[in-house]
Amino acid sequence: MAESAPASTRVEDGATRLDATFLPLSADTLRVRYRLRNGGEAPLAVFDRGNRHAVLTGRQASGALGAPTFEEAGGGDVVLRHVALPEARGGPTGPTVPMTPLALKLDPGAILEGEFTFAIPSATPPGRLRWCLGVAPFERERFFSREQAEAGETWQAGEEAVQAQRMLCTPWFDMAAGSFAAG
Repeated sequence: MAESAPASTRVEDGATRLDATFLPLSADTLRVRYRLRNGGEAPLAVFDRGNRHAVLTGRQASGALGAPTFEEAGGGDVVLRHVALPEARGGPTGPTVPMTPLALKLDPGAILEGEFTFAIPSATPPGRLRWCLGVAPFERERFFSREQAEAGETWQAGEEAVQAQRMLCTPWFDMAAGSFAAG
């Protein structure tokens, strides 16, 4: 499949604006470029930096964009997510470091730009796809262990920060047509 023309969409939630451009590279591979603007008066935590376990095991560089999770939602639909996952219920899962979410602090008026390419590991290529980005108010007492990275300050998120998260989700994107569903 040859590269298609990219398609763009905008998601707004109060003073937060997410612009996303999808570019199908093949029937099951998508490049996503995004720009998140914090138009509010307080900092935001952006949960696109993966988790501490991935950094400690060398699967991801500190401060780098993490890999999205994916879910086959049925009927050929796939949802990609850059979100903070809640703690595992039932206590420790073994002698490994918990998958503590990492967040980038986005100051008021600041813009974050990112890009990733993802090959959907499903048995059949997806028909429709959407991407969700998790954000939360950056309340200092809910975050710990600040690190300075090229992209900015990254913080480990506590469970209260994860619970305060909201999702900014794109409309459904039709992979074959190369376009977003009308709003």
